[in-house]
Amino acid sequence: MSENLPATTAPEPGADTPQVRRTGTVRRVLRNPLGALSALILALLVLAVLLAPLLAPQAPGASTLSEAFAQPSAAHPLGMDSAGRDILSRILYGGRGTLGGAVLALAIALVLGVPSGLYAGYYGGRFDAAAGWIVNLVMALPAMVVLLASRAILGPRVWVLMVVLGVLVAPSFFRLVRGIVADIRGELYVDAAKVSGLGDTRIVARHVLIVVRGPVIIQVSLVAGIAIALQAGLEFLGIGSTSSATWGAMLNEGFQNIQRAPRLMLWPGLALGLTNAALVLLAGAIRDALDDRAGAARKRSRPRKVRGRPAGIEPATRTASLADATGRSPLLSVRDVVVAYAQADGTDKHVVHGVDLDVHPGEIVGLVGESGSGKSQTAFAVLGTLPEGGRIARGSITVDGREIVGLPEREHRTLRGRTLAYVPQEPMSNLDPAFTVGSQLAEPLRHHLGLSRAEAAARALELLRMVEIPNPEQVLRRYPHEISGGMAQRVLIAGAMSCEPDILIADEPTTALDVRVQAEVLDLLRRLRTERGLGVLLVTHNLGVVADLCDRVAVMNAGRIVETGDAADVLDAPQDPYTRTLLSAVLDDAPARPAWQPHPSTARTATA
Repeated sequence: MSENLPATTAPEPGADTPQVRRTGTVRRVLRNPLGALSALILALLVLAVLLAPLLAPQAPGASTLSEAFAQPSAAHPLGMDSAGRDILSRILYGGRGTLGGAVLALAIALVLGVPSGLYAGYYGGRFDAAAGWIVNLVMALPAMVVLLASRAILGPRVWVLMVVLGVLVAPSFFRLVRGIVADIRGELYVDAAKVSGLGDTRIVARHVLIVVRGPVIIQVSLVAGIAIALQAGLEFLGIGSTSSATWGAMLNEGFQNIQRAPRLMLWPGLALGLTNAALVLLAGAIRDALDDRAGAARKRSRPRKVRGRPAGIEPATRTASLADATGRSPLLSVRDVVVAYAQADGTDKHVVHGVDLDVHPGEIVGLVGESGSGKSQTAFAVLGTLPEGGRIARGSITVDGREIVGLPEREHRTLRGRTLAYVPQEPMSNLDPAFTVGSQLAEPLRHHLGLSRAEAAARALELLRMVEIPNPEQVLRRYPHEISGGMAQRVLIAGAMSCEPDILIADEPTTALDVRVQAEVLDLLRRLRTERGLGVLLVTHNLGVVADLCDRVAVMNAGRIVETGDAADVLDAPQDPYTRTLLSAVLDDAPARPAWQPHPSTARTATA
């Protein structure tokens, strides 16, 4: 995949332009015909209800019995009801009670359901279990029966009934939000945000809520429609308050006089139907507009020739012995670390056994081993981001002389953002698809360094230039799906270096890339080490990468370090049998396989 972006030029006639049309959410909603129509209808209804004192021909309770069932006229556009009251006035004033009650029920449902769903889905544990039990209990209650009982106990006031309704529908928001958050809390871009040192509140507000908002908007429209329908149903049954005009009470009156004046049911029924339809259609349009941030995947430009090694960059030098000789203490020191996971039967399963490891300033140390050997678990232990159930059962980890085992999470987050940095192995999965590259680079800068929005944007541009991304101004405005995998890996390296850390932990940073892009990424790591004195722990299973980049290497097998030393010495003269097995698996010196020949039976069939 290409690492270069084309220069900005005018598109040829008929050519597809790769630029993303970034308009506001409101504009995208209004460009949707259904969205524009539903927004217009809902806006007119709400505006008419709010301006009822100015638009209504008379007070909603004013009655003239001599004009009962009067036909529409200039003074009374919709006619009069059975008590000689103006229907238009009652529709306008009745909307206040109906829509206001729905807003109250919706607000209570959102306040109770969304935060609790976020907390339960993100953290789980006892709160999730207790909240799930309460939600199941509330959802098992028949809503109409509870409302009838509440009316008998609390009185016929519509606002009180809407409060009860809000409590009854809150579990629907809880279940929706909790299920979505539980699914995405393990996404790699959420883990990447944790590793960058962001707090849980910021991660939920930025990376989780943006996924939840679309379904919540749809649920809002449904719950608002349910609240309006239930309130109108209660009024229609004559259970609600009769002291004020409501659409449900008007339906009740129309039904009682359906044979004499069926039009009395038309206007409140039309108001209810238009409101519910507009809510559903507008919610769908808003959801589509929010999800359509970048549209379909754009065509990528034709690849250019990949640039060679930057001038002045020399092959890796052996700095381990120099670091020791000068007496410099290691940036990272791991001593006798054991990582354990709790099992269902109460026992612990150890996946890392007594690991010892050092990384000095300006040194790249390779941690090598096959899949499942414990490399990533060791890295996660250093970062303080072990998966759920994992813990450091024994040992010491010091970063720049500071013990971090047992460090409070708040201090560990600060350490990850400023001293420790992490580059994952799947670049596309570790970038949030809902935000631009520039937004994701600026976030840690504003959080850790306190930069303003403009300062963070300028710094993000510098970071992209540092990792040699061409046309960085364009890349800042692009979404992850609009850049190549190699470019995404460079963006992650830029993000890791944003707060100028001392130690970089790179977990298989070249696995998902093609060979030429791998070489560029390795050159970039080598340059950062040389220019900044960065200590790098490179987790890999690629011995070619170790030979090309690393100063020292530690070989890991079954959770233990079996051999460590200078990279050239270990690769040229391995001492441990497992290291020799790894080296023997490399096919560089193996004889070439013979040319393919068809099976005799296949050849006979082809001849026949």
